[in-house]
Amino acid sequence: MLVAELLAVAGFYTSIPILPFYLQDLGVVDPTALKLWVGACSAIVAVALAVFAPIWGRLADSYSKRTMLIRAMLGGAVVIGLMGVATRPWQLFVLRGLQGALTGTVAAATILVANITPRERMGETLGLLQTGVYVGTSLGPAMGGIISDLFGHRVTFFVTAGLLLAAAIIVMRFVGEEKVPRPPAGQFWKHIVPDFSPLAQSRSLMVILLVSGLVQVATSVVSPILPLFIQTLTPKASMVATMTGLILGLSALAAALAAAGMGRASARIGYERTLAVCLWGGFLLFVPQAFVRTPVQLLVLRVVGGAFLGGTAPAINALIAVRADRNRQGTIYGLSSSISNTGAAFGPMIGASVAAAFGYAFAFFAAAAILLVTAIGSRALSGNPRNADTQGV
Repeated sequence: MLVAELLAVAGFYTSIPILPFYLQDLGVVDPTALKLWVGACSAIVAVALAVFAPIWGRLADSYSKRTMLIRAMLGGAVVIGLMGVATRPWQLFVLRGLQGALTGTVAAATILVANITPRERMGETLGLLQTGVYVGTSLGPAMGGIISDLFGHRVTFFVTAGLLLAAAIIVMRFVGEEKVPRPPAGQFWKHIVPDFSPLAQSRSLMVILLVSGLVQVATSVVSPILPLFIQTLTPKASMVATMTGLILGLSALAAALAAAGMGRASARIGYERTLAVCLWGGFLLFVPQAFVRTPVQLLVLRVVGGAFLGGTAPAINALIAVRADRNRQGTIYGLSSSISNTGAAFGPMIGASVAAAFGYAFAFFAAAAILLVTAIGSRALSGNPRNADTQGV
């Protein structure tokens, strides 16, 4: 599972550092229009994921969690392969929307792992899965930047399709499922309508999902403008894609190492306390990124900040796992993915709009402000942090 998800995420992230440059190849040359197109193409994926994630999550509970993961990987392979032959910006936009509707491998893998893992090992196991995700996000951009500089931007999309296909084959061959649900009786459509009742029944789950969404808003605010910001810091234009991939890759690697460490430590120090430390650290590291003058300075701050933010995902996923009914985890994680991706949809739009109106630096200020509000609010809303972490373990 770890290897398959690593390959899938690495594949998705090969195209991240070259998205603005690929849009330039497709004819978007005006700087303001480019920022808005990049923001739109980034946001549409998250919007589609937000709409479809609860549906896929409920289908996972009703039918098969393993099948939902394979579906996400194969769907991504087809759609992203088609991006490599796009000739107009609107075609890329539409395909990015389809990518969001058909994929969601991280949520699907989390649902499957949470279902087959004993509760006492939940933090450690989900931390390892998140490490695989972050290793994929570190390898993908670096690989994408190098492939793009050597062979052209289109080739990266074909590489992504190949990695996703390989990931699906691994899951089909080596990953089983603890218990395949009996197909529910009744009309099929009744079992795909998202179920929001668990949130109404649990205040803590609602708070956790809200925090997850705000974290995604904050972390995605700078994503559409980061390659263009790096372009202003890089003297040699021919190395922009490689430098972008390096910065994204190393910061993701730091997040991977932090996820593994935090996954083990959080069971001892408490999931909510771990989350609070990571949120405050992320806030403190975002502010100085607005003032950097060289790619190396940005690299150092992104790496250290990535380590803090890397600890948020396993803490959030573990908090969900220990509070949710195991038979409804697919539904809860689907809702979590929906809320997170709603946040990830607003983030790029906020970043692109702020950058277009005020400059790149203000996108970093916006991200820092959101993390500050989240760090303060999560403690105020979560109740007693000394007791909440052990409930249901």
